[in-house]
Amino acid sequence: MKLQQLRYIWEVAHHDLNVSATAQSLFTSQPGISKQIRLLEDELGVEVFARSGKHLTRVTPAGERIINTAGEILRKCESIKQIAQEFSNERKGTLSIATTHTQARYALPPVISNFIRQYPDVSLHMHQGTPTQIAEMAADGTVDFAIATEGLELFGDLVMMPCYRWNRCVIVPQGHPLTKVGKLTLETLAEHPIVTYVFGFTGRSKLDEAFSQRGLSPKVVFTAADADVIKTYVRLGLGVGIVAKMAVDPKLDADLVMLDAGELFEPSVTKLGFRRGTFLRGFMCDFIEAFAPHLERKILAQAIQCRNKAELEELFQGVELPEH
Repeated sequence: MKLQQLRYIWEVAHHDLNVSATAQSLFTSQPGISKQIRLLEDELGVEVFARSGKHLTRVTPAGERIINTAGEILRKCESIKQIAQEFSNERKGTLSIATTHTQARYALPPVISNFIRQYPDVSLHMHQGTPTQIAEMAADGTVDFAIATEGLELFGDLVMMPCYRWNRCVIVPQGHPLTKVGKLTLETLAEHPIVTYVFGFTGRSKLDEAFSQRGLSPKVVFTAADADVIKTYVRLGLGVGIVAKMAVDPKLDADLVMLDAGELFEPSVTKLGFRRGTFLRGFMCDFIEAFAPHLERKILAQAIQCRNKAELEELFQGVELPEH
């Protein structure tokens, strides 16, 4: 059994069983991958993939467990490389982050800008996706860090740490009736068509909970994952926008009126997560602390030692999170 064979079955499974696409991503030949997979199956005495002619059709039950274990082995190997790199050149390497549009557009730019100046030899890669996709990428080792407000709690093998609190605001065009309301309420909001985030994005669950607890059924006429898209349709008069407060720029959005909705909705918490067992290089720790100053190395070391979600929550209980 070779590490190369384990990498091949892992990659094929994560390329929708497309051996040709896997070969392209690994800069090798399709016949070579097929041959190595067959050799591994012959050695193990079980099929990892079921076939129809020359085509792979599905992962077998035995294959699922083998591929999962192969993933763990490959991640351990990557940790060994990270350890070696840290001691050979602590200021050179790669850092990959998966996050949502809101984080990438509004929360991360100053952190990333300063990080690149501090570590010019670290190659930084950003991936965007849904919260579930983001958590999956961190869980399977595609990225080092996942940064999101929703979805990370679905994956128990992630070490999740709270970074900051934030809340929402209502945005409307100049002259909108809501600009003349003395005190904004959920009942008043529910009388208007609403434009907001897709469910599962950027704290949308908090918004739905707030209306539900008051027995209200808001008319959500348009949803998007991108606050800039939401603002565009608010400008077109499609409805009242509800977005993260950090997504409104006083200068760029001067044509819109921002109404504070902090008292209407529970604040949300953005978290950063990484796989259990990940070796955090020095520049990774510096990135985390730049993004969330309360996450100093001492706290990171304690978080890594936590065995489950309950211990993590206890560690951060009472910690005053910054507001964004």
